[in-house]
Amino acid sequence: MKTILVAVDFSPVTTAVIEHAARLAEAFSAAIWLLHVAEPEPDFVGYDTGTPDVRQQVAHDMRETHRRIQEQADQLRGRGISATALQVQGAVVETILREAARLKADCIVLGSHGHGVVHRALLGSVSEGVLHRTACPLLILPSRAAPQ
Repeated sequence: MKTILVAVDFSPVTTAVIEHAARLAEAFSAAIWLLHVAEPEPDFVGYDTGTPDVRQQVAHDMRETHRRIQEQADQLRGRGISATALQVQGAVVETILREAARLKADCIVLGSHGHGVVHRALLGSVSEGVLHRTACPLLILPSRAAPQ
């Protein structure tokens, strides 16, 4: 195992996801790619119909998540782990799968929010979507792995 793709969304389980990935990286001397998938911009952003407030908020959110993922990568590097932060806009499942293929990831690590059946039926599940479409090993941390 040389490359671990870690998908983070800054939910409560993110800390556990990164810690488990760090342990794998340390055990296998692997590199970590931290991936945050940002939602695509609303269709009207960038056009005259989008208000400056909306454009500014989207830009602010992107800068903030970029800062946070860079901070996480810095902390991993401080532990002697090769870590790179990556933020990409797009559909979450498809982007995770595309980046895993591009990086030739040997493993994907992500968290599950533990939403119920109704939520999954209406919105789907990222972990379930990746599970059913990836060919590489997948480690899914349940929401109860989050620090209390």
